[in-house]
Amino acid sequence: MIIALAALLTVAVLGFVFIVRPKDVPEPLPVSPIQHLEDRKHAIYENLRDLQFEYRLGKLSDDDYQQTKRSLQKELAVVLAETEATIKRFGLTPARVAAKPAAQKPPAERTVCPHCGAKFPQALKYCGECGRAIA
Repeated sequence: MIIALAALLTVAVLGFVFIVRPKDVPEPLPVSPIQHLEDRKHAIYENLRDLQFEYRLGKLSDDDYQQTKRSLQKELAVVLAETEATIKRFGLTPARVAAKPAAQKPPAERTVCPHCGAKFPQALKYCGECGRAIA
């Protein structure tokens, strides 16, 4: 009797898994080909902000700060280059890459960091000195 109930339960579960379940699974959301690079870029900027914060608190020596900052900036340059290469490879336009292009400030306003006052020759989303968002 118990074996018959176990067999019936097994058939019911298998029937549910193979017949009903595929209908209920939604289609996966499309993944951006540069999403992992964007995530890495934001993590590097956060690390730069944390590094500067710890340096200002006196937890890091000048040499350690400069060495770590240079290594993070090199890593950021690689990520940005990979992002541009991926955008070109997939034929993405900046409008398709940027989530809200209309919300961006004009480039003239984004060449000076409003937080630390650093000036840059081109428009940036994040300050290269303090790492905070400029836009």
